[in-house]
Amino acid sequence: MAFLGRLGWVSITIPPSLWIITDLVMLNLSSNHLSGQLSSQLGNLKSINYSLDLSFNNFSDDIPSSIDGCQTLSFLNLSNNMFSGTVPESLGKVRGLIAMDLSYNNLPGSIPKSFEDLHFLENFNVSNNELEGKIPEGGRFRNFSATSFFDNLALCGPIVFQVPHCSENHHRSWLKKRMVPLLVLAVIVVIVMLVIISKCKQKRVADIPSLITEYRRISYMELERGTSSFSKTNLLGSGSFGSIFEATLSDGLKVAVKVFNMGLQEALRSFNVEATILSSIRHRNLVRVIGCCSNMEFKAIILTYMPNGSLEKWLHSNIYGLDLMQRLKIAVDVAAAFEYLHHGHTFPVVHCDIKPSNVLLDQDMTAHLADFGISKLFDGGETVIQTQTVATTGYAAPGDA
Repeated sequence: MAFLGRLGWVSITIPPSLWIITDLVMLNLSSNHLSGQLSSQLGNLKSINYSLDLSFNNFSDDIPSSIDGCQTLSFLNLSNNMFSGTVPESLGKVRGLIAMDLSYNNLPGSIPKSFEDLHFLENFNVSNNELEGKIPEGGRFRNFSATSFFDNLALCGPIVFQVPHCSENHHRSWLKKRMVPLLVLAVIVVIVMLVIISKCKQKRVADIPSLITEYRRISYMELERGTSSFSKTNLLGSGSFGSIFEATLSDGLKVAVKVFNMGLQEALRSFNVEATILSSIRHRNLVRVIGCCSNMEFKAIILTYMPNGSLEKWLHSNIYGLDLMQRLKIAVDVAAAFEYLHHGHTFPVVHCDIKPSNVLLDQDMTAHLADFGISKLFDGGETVIQTQTVATTGYAAPGDA
């Protein structure tokens, strides 16, 4: 068995030599900087019988029709790229597919009717593309929901998919119906953004940190130096399974380090859940994982630093305060995070512990949902990952928003 994943590559394209490793049974190159067109030699990977994950890269042009050479493939994830060619009919020949995610690309044309032959397909997502035409009705399509087809150019089909009924002129009628509300929505968004901008203090470009795009493995020694030996002066807060420290890495980057208390029975499980979920999700309103530090006696997750702390601090303090527009913006940010976790990710993620202390604010007061130690990851309706501990029974965080 061979496995490649989360390599943090900075090369522009996939080396041609990769396609001659024909014994690969799974391949994960997600969340890198890979770009260009996928090689037609992709079909040479005939031994892949589990997953092919190329999500969160910058691949463009066509999805190779030769992909039907991966006959035993079960899980395909090409989401969050820039593919712009039509969806290949040949994908319908990969009969063992259980999950297919082509969302967040620029795919035009129609959904191939050959997909009706994918009798094992349980999870299907082509949302946020430029697809049009009739949604197939045979095969497994009757089991999918509207979220599988959300935000495309002009799809039509059964009302259950929340798309227009197919007719000869459905493209024109769809555009006419949507034009006025879209214009109204655009005006409202512009007005709200202008108000928000007017309320925010201007910040120098030099004060805005660059986005972290690589998943790093950081040594214990670097964390110890960066936190002054995990001193109390660097302590940001404590939780159920450990403490969070402010740290400065060797390259000068300021981060938050979540250190798990390995003396607690559930700490290891909580670390595994949070690391698994955070390393697979990407959204501007979710706290971003930078890397981790893990050995037999010490486990920590390194996260982006949020200089404005938690929403709880701003709601229940005599020093800090939020005006109406700031509260509205934070509420919209949190709602956007929920929408992604429940509908925008390959499999739904349920946070299970939403409260003001788990909503963090960056330098621009943008809200980021944090603390996935008590979470559930669902696959086809079944819980795949979860902690045994659940949130406090009957808990409802106080709020004056």
